[in-house]
Amino acid sequence: TAGKLITTLPIGGGVDAAAFDPGTGLAFASNGDGTLTVVREDGPDAFHVVANVPTRQGARTMALDERSHRVYLVTAEFGPTPAAAAGQPRPRPPIVPGTFALMVLEP
Repeated sequence: TAGKLITTLPIGGGVDAAAFDPGTGLAFASNGDGTLTVVREDGPDAFHVVANVPTRQGARTMALDERSHRVYLVTAEFGPTPAAAAGQPRPRPPIVPGTFALMVLEP
């Protein structure tokens, strides 16, 4: 609780959310590259990557239900990225209508 860095571990690219489930000792990082990194707490100062679970590209928004231990991710399909413009040098690809997806993962 002192905020000190204990360790660093490799995770997927484009992380947006992280959560820890005290009931299972698992931590999760949802990554925009289409993976969910799962880390196990082995002790107060010991952690290891259990898996990088394939999800879907862009599935970065995450919620954890500590009762069921389920992880929820949302994403959609994306269209082509528009060209950069003066007012928008790093445009994002548009979401394809009707492609919203909810993923439910269980440990």
